[in-house]
Amino acid sequence: MPTPQHPPADDGVEPPAHPTTGSLERILPEATLARLTQYLRALNTLQTQGQTRTSSGLLATESGVNPSILRKDLSLLGSYGTRGVGYVVTELAEHISKAMGLNQQWRVAIIGAGNLGRALSGYGGFRSRGFEIVALLDAAPDVIGSTVGELTVADTKDLASVLEATAANIAVLSVPGAAAQGLCDKVVECGVRSILSFAPVVLQVPDGVNLRKVDLATELQILAYHAQNIV
Repeated sequence: MPTPQHPPADDGVEPPAHPTTGSLERILPEATLARLTQYLRALNTLQTQGQTRTSSGLLATESGVNPSILRKDLSLLGSYGTRGVGYVVTELAEHISKAMGLNQQWRVAIIGAGNLGRALSGYGGFRSRGFEIVALLDAAPDVIGSTVGELTVADTKDLASVLEATAANIAVLSVPGAAAQGLCDKVVECGVRSILSFAPVVLQVPDGVNLRKVDLATELQILAYHAQNIV
């Protein structure tokens, strides 16, 4: 981990939680986590452009947030810039990645090999961000055994053995609502504690399981609301 440095003169960063280790005493707020992904994406873009340093102002602009919010978010990580110079792009990207657990090996099993599941399994951006798609499963007889990219679609009846063999630690549910809860329960029984659901239903999980829900229809409805109120 890079040695903590002093903040840029114009940054006014709040004192970090742990200036020596950069470790966190509390869980980061959801809003901060969401913004950290934006900062990381912006930093990756700057790296591809050959930029070695950035300021909080520039990084905030690239991320679409207020500079003061960015500085507060980074202070929660114990991250500093260099006074009058700013942040080293590679070091800050590594710092955020480590804080978010992206330096670990994340192996993803996608359950549901329909159009969405197939599209997700073929998305190349996951691997570059630390996520490897290791399994694709479905219950339809005409789909089981088919090849999607480098994966062979497995039977959901073999879910437990597939998750064990692939050492999957994240599951993605891209299945109809009626099947989602039962499959979610099976995933939890197999020891997977991180689940991303695209199913259009509210799922119940026990304590200790992280469940994230993506509802595309809801997002479109929210867009419709805002669109009709644009002056």
